[in-house]
Amino acid sequence: MFLRMLTGAISRQKARALTIALAMALGASLATSMLNVMLDVGDKVNQELKAYGANLTVVPRSASIMGDLYGDAGGNRKAEKFLAEDELPKLKTIFWAFNIVDYTPYLDVTASVTGPKGTFDAPVSGVWFDRRFDAPTGEAVETGVIRMKSWWRLEGDWPAEDASQCVVGANLASKLGVVVGDTLNAAAKKSETVTASGIFHSGGDEDDALFAPLAVAQRIAGKPGLVSRIEVSALTTPENELARRAAQNPNSLSRHEWDTWYCTAYISSIAYQIEEVVTGARAKPVLSVAEGEGAILRKTQLLMLLLTVLCLACSALAISNLVTASVMERGAEIGLLEAVGASRFDVSALILAEALVTTLTGGAVGYFAGRVFAQIIGRSVFGSPINSNALVPPLVAVLVTAVTIAGSLPAIRLLMSMKPAETLRG
Repeated sequence: MFLRMLTGAISRQKARALTIALAMALGASLATSMLNVMLDVGDKVNQELKAYGANLTVVPRSASIMGDLYGDAGGNRKAEKFLAEDELPKLKTIFWAFNIVDYTPYLDVTASVTGPKGTFDAPVSGVWFDRRFDAPTGEAVETGVIRMKSWWRLEGDWPAEDASQCVVGANLASKLGVVVGDTLNAAAKKSETVTASGIFHSGGDEDDALFAPLAVAQRIAGKPGLVSRIEVSALTTPENELARRAAQNPNSLSRHEWDTWYCTAYISSIAYQIEEVVTGARAKPVLSVAEGEGAILRKTQLLMLLLTVLCLACSALAISNLVTASVMERGAEIGLLEAVGASRFDVSALILAEALVTTLTGGAVGYFAGRVFAQIIGRSVFGSPINSNALVPPLVAVLVTAVTIAGSLPAIRLLMSMKPAETLRG
């Protein structure tokens, strides 16, 4: 009987039921899209921010200690400390190896660079430009400066990894009178002739430097197989109190806290794992970048959460108005039901069931529409699809139910105040 009354009530109010379903579909679609994006936005935002620089710098531990003690005055001491180039593939063996999206070694040396306008002392950095190799785990790795410094504007071409070529910073190129294709000579421990394959504009101190393949810089510096530092770009989770405590002293954590910290992609835990695999290394987070990533991610997620809440609140108000109007229009019907023996609980259950059936139908349509909207957002904003999270369907179902109940409460309260005799008399 209850089911017949339910289907009959919905069929008699098709227009109103369609309006309620549409209101819920709009709210559910936005909630679905925002929740999917919010749960997947961390990696997307981090990927976008990777274009603006590394968030970890790996240096020799002894050089780091000297730098901490002497500051800039320890620069000469730091230059004497190196890491082994053959240990670089180990970065892709740590627990969070797949979160390390790019990295490149640097060998820094001050050399006498000779160009068309004369000879000048200039910083020379040996780097990986576009290095491809197989990691110990079997993963094919492609990394280097080309990906990590994507905002540099290049005139010409990047050097080949196995060629005696270089790219020259715009300021240094102007000082030396260099144009693309010119031949330069760089000399420190040894002398090397290189061809300027390109001139770049970075907008920073790099514009006064020369960048060459790592092997070329190692010959110039007389340091085969050695690097001064490593810049690492990693996808990370925003820091919290646990991560900050671990960064200060990992040994202060309990076993449970240690496991949680180690198995979460905090910048400090990734730094710790790098130190475990690279001999004599100290991994130092670039806090300005790491904290900025965390702040942007938190604000982005908060914005999406607020949009979801506001949209669902609007759906609740729309449902409240529509269900209340339905109760007022059906006063005689409700009075008759109570007159023939239906309790107010029975009538309230009927009204609520009507609203739930309608809104859950609209919510189902809204869910699938929201998945489409999420993909549109992902491709238009981040240039990549949004992964559908398994938590979203049950969460949307709970939200639709909660919004329906909340929106129906004013109507049920009105129903409870009705008196059958007065309602039937009009």
